[in-house]
Amino acid sequence: MNKNKTKAVLLIICSAFFFTLMNIFVRLSGDLPSVQKSLFRNLVAALVALAVVIKDRKNIHIDKKNIPVFLLRSAFGTAGILCNFYAVDNLLLPNATMLNKMSPFFVLIFSFFILKEKLRPVQIIAVAVAFAGSMLVVKPTFANAALFPSLIGLFGGLSAGLAYTMVRILGTRGERGSVIVLFFSAFSCVAVLPFVILKGEPMAAKQVLLLVLAGVCAAVAQFAITAAYSNAPGREVSVYDYSQVIFAAVFGFFIFGDMPDILSFAGYFLIISAALALFIYTNHFAENPKSRPRERR
Repeated sequence: MNKNKTKAVLLIICSAFFFTLMNIFVRLSGDLPSVQKSLFRNLVAALVALAVVIKDRKNIHIDKKNIPVFLLRSAFGTAGILCNFYAVDNLLLPNATMLNKMSPFFVLIFSFFILKEKLRPVQIIAVAVAFAGSMLVVKPTFANAALFPSLIGLFGGLSAGLAYTMVRILGTRGERGSVIVLFFSAFSCVAVLPFVILKGEPMAAKQVLLLVLAGVCAAVAQFAITAAYSNAPGREVSVYDYSQVIFAAVFGFFIFGDMPDILSFAGYFLIISAALALFIYTNHFAENPKSRPRERR
């Protein structure tokens, strides 16, 4: 493993660690509306993104034709955060984390329908296996008291996958990452602010501090993952992002006493195995382009 790839792997793991801390602080902040919690998370991210844009000393320019894509990215990104925070508050921490980690598989699906990218048999099988694993975590039966928050968590992964697909479109159109983050964070703050004003609950100083820490951790995690992908291609390091599930399981057990059942562990295994299979498959064909199946004409 070369120096840059080693650095990228460490940064990905660092990002996973801080995203886990973000979820922990969100849960520790207590019984507050998810929109109220998301406001703090995105306000900190917006301030950090604004600082980066100012530091770059470049004008904030958005191509008018890309505004609908910016809006879609921001709307689904906001939905993804709200669903994730709701799941974190109402599910075992590793379960909420794993359902959110379904987003890469949804990216494959949306890339097929929106970007017209071809899905190969291995990718289709991986998506099917991951979805089967998610059902073991969700356990879609009326006997499951956590069914509703589990479905919300899965929808959060779907929303995040669609948001990331929009990010890919914006990236191919030359939009800067800092501008994308700033637009999304500002949009999210404005979107939830009316709900916070009308339905927000008073907070103790400790709750405010915990939510500010959640926002700081989210910003650190975002910068870490951005730096990781600037040091190595995503296909080479993305699988290490699933280390967040390990962090969530350890912290969830020692802080909250969370202990997933056997079906959830089986679901984790299927989802991570599918992600690992895609990781190996993608890197194999990247290193051996001649072995890639030829497209039928």
